[in-house]
Amino acid sequence: MFEKVLIANRGEIALRIHRACREMGIKTVAVHSTADTHAMNVRLADETVCIGPPPARDSYLNVAAILSAATITGADAIHPGLGFLAENADFAAAVEEHGFVFIGPAPEHIRLMGDKIAAKAAAARLGIPTVPGSSTVRDLAAAEPAADAIGYPILIKAAAGGGGRGMKIARSRAELAQMLPLAQREAEAFFGHGEVYLERFLERPRHIEVQILGDGQGGVVHLGERDCSLQRTHQKVIEETPSPALGPDERDRIGALAVGAMRELGYRSAGTLEFLYQDREFFFIEMNTRLQVEHPISEMVSGVDIVREQLRIADGAALGYRQAEIRLSGHAIECRINAESPDDFRPSPGRVTDYHAPGGLGVRVDSALYQGYVVPPFYDSLISKLVIHGRSRSECLMRLRRALEEYVIGGIETTIPLHQRLVDARAFIDGDYDIHWLERFVGRNR
Repeated sequence: MFEKVLIANRGEIALRIHRACREMGIKTVAVHSTADTHAMNVRLADETVCIGPPPARDSYLNVAAILSAATITGADAIHPGLGFLAENADFAAAVEEHGFVFIGPAPEHIRLMGDKIAAKAAAARLGIPTVPGSSTVRDLAAAEPAADAIGYPILIKAAAGGGGRGMKIARSRAELAQMLPLAQREAEAFFGHGEVYLERFLERPRHIEVQILGDGQGGVVHLGERDCSLQRTHQKVIEETPSPALGPDERDRIGALAVGAMRELGYRSAGTLEFLYQDREFFFIEMNTRLQVEHPISEMVSGVDIVREQLRIADGAALGYRQAEIRLSGHAIECRINAESPDDFRPSPGRVTDYHAPGGLGVRVDSALYQGYVVPPFYDSLISKLVIHGRSRSECLMRLRRALEEYVIGGIETTIPLHQRLVDARAFIDGDYDIHWLERFVGRNR
């Protein structure tokens, strides 16, 4: 096993990876910007290297600085975490070219799944159903006949997109003419090129994803599905597993489909296949070739440490177990807690004056916060993940309400009050929601 791993990320996910490494007897190197000098993962790491000023492009996206840090500290491997460079195929290739192990998928799989059009084509070849859509459209002359063939409403999506960026809805030809250039400009601004494509817009789907692990040697398992339908502006807010919308047959069907496809692909490391689900049909939308923010709920119901498995697989180990040996137990829910106003979602960076995390049976808090820590204004506003496990969904909900009541984060605004409203909403209690429900709920409660 590796002796030393450099963690090329920050915040709670960097701390999560550090903990997994230390439990395996692996030393860690924390790279950080000047804004994160006092971050918890930096305080706990065996070695630290400052790689630049606060802007991500000058620090956490600075490939040369990260590789230099790995060289001077004698690291064996680099874990990219999530976000930043985690799905950058060129970075993964550069890590391997410089003699380090990249703890993640093969660069060619990252590159394949990073292009949404190529990913859909690959999924179709692997027997996975996809949302009806087009290839890249460069102008309105190409977009109009493609949209007519697919049928309105149409979703315009960035080919290299993610997180809802470069995504617009058009319900008619007139709206297509208006929204297409907006989506192209947004795609150019966020992803470096303005290529977009079209998909059929499903009116009331669920967002269902399947967590898989592959060892690149033919061993592939899934850890069940996650329901990520509670979203605001295409950003996930609450996730749960298993989905209250699926029955056992559907669960087995989508799990087997994901495993079979990833085995044929020869996939290595953790990955997530994402689907829209409506009228008992699954439609592939994308694959994330990295650790997911919501991975803890899969760990809670399966008992599998996904980060530990990433490390083992990267070191050349086979999974060592089969799908039949994976036992999914109980129900788990994750609340993403952001440093934002719970009413209008304005960012709320600043000093944490009070901090008390909830505890007790079935309660897990993945956070790098502590009293006196200053939440910087330069990065994503996610500051904590409250993860609850129970024997049943109802027990999980009761435990979640109690944990939210206990959670104290003072000095900054957080979205804890929003989560408290959500867990008391009848539609959420009943599991009767889709990917558009939260936007309607927030609009009604302003």
